[in-house]
Amino acid sequence: MDESVSLAAGGARVELAPDIGGAIADFTFRGRDVLRPTTAAARADRCVRGHACYPLVPYSNRIAQGELTFGGRAHALARNFGDHPHAIHGVGWQRPWRVVDCDTASALIAFEHDACGDHFHAWPWPFAAWQSFALSADDAAATLTLRIGLRNAGCEAFPFGLGWHPYFPRDAATVLGFTARALWETDPTCLPTALVAPTGQRCFAPPRAIGTTRLDNVYTGWDGRATLADAMRGHAVDIEADGACPYLVVFIAASGDYLAVEPVTQMTDAFNRAARGERDTGTRFLEPGAAFSCTMRISVRTPS
Repeated sequence: MDESVSLAAGGARVELAPDIGGAIADFTFRGRDVLRPTTAAARADRCVRGHACYPLVPYSNRIAQGELTFGGRAHALARNFGDHPHAIHGVGWQRPWRVVDCDTASALIAFEHDACGDHFHAWPWPFAAWQSFALSADDAAATLTLRIGLRNAGCEAFPFGLGWHPYFPRDAATVLGFTARALWETDPTCLPTALVAPTGQRCFAPPRAIGTTRLDNVYTGWDGRATLADAMRGHAVDIEADGACPYLVVFIAASGDYLAVEPVTQMTDAFNRAARGERDTGTRFLEPGAAFSCTMRISVRTPS
């Protein structure tokens, strides 16, 4: 099933792939890539991680060893990332979403998680999730506004988190900038170990070229704005998220032509850390029938 949705506004184009994990396949402005383009192979293989952006719901990043402790109970979660030892990124990126509504420049997509059968081990509480996309543009700039939310469809409260996993084109000269209070160092499986100040190659205030920097870390106390400048593509990108997303995950591989800048509501393994009494994890709880959402904007402009 191919349920792609195309949005257009001025010189901006967005292609959505709702049935492939609620992903974005492409975002271009005046024929230039704003997000990393999805290859023909990733499309053919229906590989959501090969797409330009995908949703993180009902949590971001990792839950240690696929074991979630909440309300005095331990829940075994499916380890959903090959032989990786932890559960990762929730269930939304591995489920087809349906198109609820769309027009020329906006769309609303959704999916429901029933927590029955095998779905129970993906996430043991039922919920409904949605994403909205709105594209606007003029001659000099374009903005894609994304909103993600979920509603507790069950009779018990549960912990949750939300976010996005957008990939952006890059080379060594790409300039990245953002301000954050601290970042989490990690073990080899990307679980947090120590909270430290962002210094040296892990600091991007003021903005600087990424060069040979290699990162896969969660930053805390993020001020909600990041910038990317790409002279080769001739444009600058602003990533903004609302106050519900005080954490920013930055992934820069040792090689490759992309990086990820991910606004999220909670730190890695937040729920287990909160259950142990740790503070400032970003853990939130959703009561039966309650809903929560957050917003991100990706704006591109042509420097004057």
